Amino acid sequence: VLEEGASTLSKEEAGKLAQRQLKFIQHLQAALVRIENKTYGICRETGKLIPKERLLAVPHATLSIEAKQNQR
Repeated sequence: VLEEGASTLSKEEAGKLAQRQLKFIQHLQAALVRIENKTYGICRETGKLIPKERLLAVPHATLSIEAKQNQR
């Protein structure tokens, strides 16, 4: 009985992981579109350039750190 519960948990975790990976891929695809449109790296709130360090950490970022913090 315990093994069945562990198996179900693993399936749930795998499902959540798959959803996160799909969302990440969608974000990266949107970033590729922004590269094509020459809008990649521009904050969608402020219109300012997103620092290179942020883009290296979060390649699909659409907000500068300041704009992201202001959303909270």
